[in-house]
Amino acid sequence: MKTTEKLVVLGSINADHILNLAQFPTPGETVTGQHYQVAFGGKGANQAVAAGRSGANISFIACVGSDDIGQQVRRQLASDNIDVSPVDSVDEESTGVALIFVNQDGENVIGIHAGANSALTPDRVEKHSTLIASASALLMQLESPVESVLAAARIAHQNDTTVILNPAPACPLSDELLSLVDIITPNETEAEKLTGICVETEADASKAAQKLHEKGIGIVLITMGSRGVWVSDGSINERIAGFKVKAVDTIAAGDTFNGALVTALIEGKPLRDAIRFGHAAAAIAVTRKGAQPSVPWREEIDRFLSEQG
Repeated sequence: MKTTEKLVVLGSINADHILNLAQFPTPGETVTGQHYQVAFGGKGANQAVAAGRSGANISFIACVGSDDIGQQVRRQLASDNIDVSPVDSVDEESTGVALIFVNQDGENVIGIHAGANSALTPDRVEKHSTLIASASALLMQLESPVESVLAAARIAHQNDTTVILNPAPACPLSDELLSLVDIITPNETEAEKLTGICVETEADASKAAQKLHEKGIGIVLITMGSRGVWVSDGSINERIAGFKVKAVDTIAAGDTFNGALVTALIEGKPLRDAIRFGHAAAAIAVTRKGAQPSVPWREEIDRFLSEQG
């Protein structure tokens, strides 16, 4: 990591429409929900908020529509300690939308319309090349065009900016992109998509991590839900358990983990401690409803960790 300790997040912004249900409807079935809310989300924005609230010095590269919701999102992100000057407003585009059902077990199913997120082109990324080049780390996901993720990874790699990729939602990725990644954080489904290995056990996770190392990635963190994270970096090869809490909903839990994890790494925390910090942030988030409204602030994370002993 560079000594400037600057984080850049590149990714998506959505308005989340969330409906809580007893159980998910089957095809053709109509069910009545118990609670509905609109909240700001998108994997990129969620991770940016998690980093900003965790204490990172962060800039966010993204696009919103030229609509009222886009301006509201920009104001909210700025209040979460995020530099939003690289968030472009795109004429004649709507801000991205996610339609989310949450069942009584806290599980969710999601449908997304990209909207302005699809306007985050390689040309727009190039406009922010100096920002990426001067950063300590670049954190990205896959709700932005993959060619733009690749363009940003190339700039970062050429300038010794650490590249962290949360490969979500799952999709095939080129060996070129994977070779530019320093730290990757897939869940079990995403790890299987990238390696062909079905990740059900710790042995499976270890094999999948090895495949990703062979692609040139130095640090592999496979998130395994309530079981925690499988971490492999050449010297560590183990599962680091999360914290047991009563989950209300799991929306943005992975995003919260990623944003907090990277903040801790930039601060110079050892990998195990950074994972524990990310676990704590995610544990708090799942006890609350919604995406960004559930993301904790630094003092909450520190207090949670101190209470764990």
